[in-house]
Amino acid sequence: MATDGAPGGDSSRRRSAAVTAGAYAVLFLAGAVEATFGSFQYSRFSPALAIVLCGVIFATCLLAAWGMGSVTGAFVPAAAWLIVTFALSTSPVPNGSVVIANTTAGKWYLYGGTLSAAFAVVLAFAGVLGIRRS
Repeated sequence: MATDGAPGGDSSRRRSAAVTAGAYAVLFLAGAVEATFGSFQYSRFSPALAIVLCGVIFATCLLAAWGMGSVTGAFVPAAAWLIVTFALSTSPVPNGSVVIANTTAGKWYLYGGTLSAAFAVVLAFAGVLGIRRS
């Protein structure tokens, strides 16, 4: 009969599930923070920084998949990045302008970041990093 502190007991499973959920929450926040930062800073060194930010979300997704050992690790920051970036790119501010402008740097950031995040998830799903599909 397993006790609360014994390996394989219910409490260790609950703790493991809580740690995993917390890790995914941190990955979601990381993707959202990258999107928020990038949406306001992508044009600073036009378009070089936009391209660098595409590489950052790509690396974040791949490293998250590798660290979590699952495709979901890549998907979570990618989804957060997409949600925040597209929310910021489609919602005008009171004066009528948008956060991500229709410029070369804006296109690189928006489309390049989307393709980078999607490509990282596809690579994780294809098993390039030697992770399992979950």
